[in-house]
Amino acid sequence: MDPRLQALLDSVSRLAPHIDMKASAAQARAAFWRTAQRLEADAPALQDRRALTVNGAAGPLDARLYTPFAAGAAGPGLVYFHGGGFVMGDLDSHEMLCRRLAAAAHARVLSVAYRLAPENRFPAAVDDAEAAARWAFANAGAIGVDPARIAVGGDSAGGNLTAVVAQALRREPDCRPAAQMLIYPCTQMVTMTPSQLKFREGYAVTQAAQDFFKDKYLARREDAYDVRCSPLLENDLAGLPPTLCITAGFDPLLDEAKAYADKLAAAGVPVTHRHYASQPHGFFNMTAISAPARDAIEDAGRWLAQALA
Repeated sequence: MDPRLQALLDSVSRLAPHIDMKASAAQARAAFWRTAQRLEADAPALQDRRALTVNGAAGPLDARLYTPFAAGAAGPGLVYFHGGGFVMGDLDSHEMLCRRLAAAAHARVLSVAYRLAPENRFPAAVDDAEAAARWAFANAGAIGVDPARIAVGGDSAGGNLTAVVAQALRREPDCRPAAQMLIYPCTQMVTMTPSQLKFREGYAVTQAAQDFFKDKYLARREDAYDVRCSPLLENDLAGLPPTLCITAGFDPLLDEAKAYADKLAAAGVPVTHRHYASQPHGFFNMTAISAPARDAIEDAGRWLAQALA
């Protein structure tokens, strides 16, 4: 791993409470926010940033719309779902990442605060993500986005939601995403993969943390076999949009993310796979210390701009 990143992660892990089955959701969220504050740096200035309310599955959801400079009246857009194990994360924790993506892609980014577990277990987050994506298509004109150039994207748990939403909407002509961006996504909750075993301790997402997230997210153990929870289990992937899949070398989710990218490619989906061998899970939120993170976000933005051109 990048030595500077390793040193910083070691110091953060000593300061932040250990996330395990004894931790509460409130403790996990507080630890996540403290860590995010230390790992993020300045982000580009934008033309506009404003609060919105979008439709969720069970009521309104908070959202933010990031508009880059020189954005057209009806340009490309990205509906973004933040990471955090379905338990943590919010609009603030992913503020810097969304700002960077908007600037790099020259696209509006709509960041959505879906309902979190354990207060709202599976499939609440999935239902919210799909409802929010549908809202974006239905209200594209009001937010300055061309409905034919809307992508969906997210990191980690948000990458899971992205994959599920893309699967759900792929055959709907009025709200089919034009592209999907999967940033080190969680794609299955069924199998212990070699990368999970290899990186179960000492990295950004321990096995104890993964167990904690599953315990809080799943309403029943059998939910893990639902393709809306484990999109890798879906066998029919035809018709999905061009996909950017980003993986990190020191990531428990590496194997399942790559497996999903490979399965998409085998189904004829255009897939671009970017692998960052020296980086840990979550590195897109580590721009204060990781130069590769900044470069990777810029590259993801360029890919999105081309995919939505």
